[in-house]
Amino acid sequence: MIEFNMPSLGADMEAGTLREWLVKPGDKVKRGDIIAIVETQKGLIDIEVFEEGFINRLLIKEDEKVPVGTLMALIADGKEEAIKPALPILEKEAVKEKVIEKITPVTIPRTVKASPLARRIAVEKGIDLTTIKGTGEGGVITKEDVEKAIAPKELLPAEKKPTATENIRMAVAAAMSKSNREIPHYYLQTKIDMSHALAWLAEANKTRTIKQRLLPVVLLIKAVAKALTEVPELNGYWQNGFQQKSDINIGFAISLRTGGVMIPAIHNADKKTPDELMQALNDIIPRTRAMKLKSSELSESTITITSLGEGNVELVYGVIYPPQVALVGFGCIMEQPWTEHGMLDVRPAITVTLAADHRATDGTTGSRLLMAINNHLQKPDML
Repeated sequence: MIEFNMPSLGADMEAGTLREWLVKPGDKVKRGDIIAIVETQKGLIDIEVFEEGFINRLLIKEDEKVPVGTLMALIADGKEEAIKPALPILEKEAVKEKVIEKITPVTIPRTVKASPLARRIAVEKGIDLTTIKGTGEGGVITKEDVEKAIAPKELLPAEKKPTATENIRMAVAAAMSKSNREIPHYYLQTKIDMSHALAWLAEANKTRTIKQRLLPVVLLIKAVAKALTEVPELNGYWQNGFQQKSDINIGFAISLRTGGVMIPAIHNADKKTPDELMQALNDIIPRTRAMKLKSSELSESTITITSLGEGNVELVYGVIYPPQVALVGFGCIMEQPWTEHGMLDVRPAITVTLAADHRATDGTTGSRLLMAINNHLQKPDML
């Protein structure tokens, strides 16, 4: 029997609230399937399963808040085992839903576009979804839309709920406080000549449409990813000692329009081409700002990149996101005096910083990573 537990979606997460099960006992699941929606300080997160089998039992009720690591469901390898009777608490929930359907005068036309959770809340509270304008993608009615239609006294019985921005800020504060409290940081910096990289980029973009054009940041991401294949000591977690990871999943810091930051993962960045990395960014940035991330995108980053190039910032010293052991920071590309072979020139250059965990590595290892990043950026056609 496979145990499915409440996942940890970041160093700041201590517990999560199950908002909706998307499966039932007997359902077949495979790796990557979304089986639940969990609410954290970062919003509603799609929770993936990483095993193949059949749902045996669902052990947590919807709207129940449980600590990270709590057993939520059992997954069986065979269907015979999977269709054993579910726990009594879930049978009661099913009966409760049938009773609600009998007593409520509200019926929801199938033509109304609403999430399953929004439909269930509407039925329980007697809300007519045809009177609500959806704010979700494609006009879909969301849980928040239904809650706004509920009387304020019923929605907020005692105190005002924190806003999404406040929740994000609290999550960031918890993670950064933990980082400063527990991680002995060391910092390194260097400047990298970007003339070769920008020349290659300009030539490559000549054959691409505007939507397909590559941005300099994809070369930075790829250079870091390839450098980690040469200096793997900075790719991993500090959890009762250093745990090196084989996959290179770049956590890319994305600022939210309402304030705060989230760091979703770009999986296997070292194996992606610059075009594939550009596609990944075009996909993950809007989903991050719309709070529509998967659990694996929030929990599997092995190192973080923060790039403040668009803000015209020359230098950034980052704070490591635990349990990772390193963060690479990029400032903006600026024309700067440059000397080479005794000759003075002006070239586009970028300042790169490394924040690393001194428990896992030292300055020698960190300098090797920065040198490897520089070497790869001087050969952009090999990225």
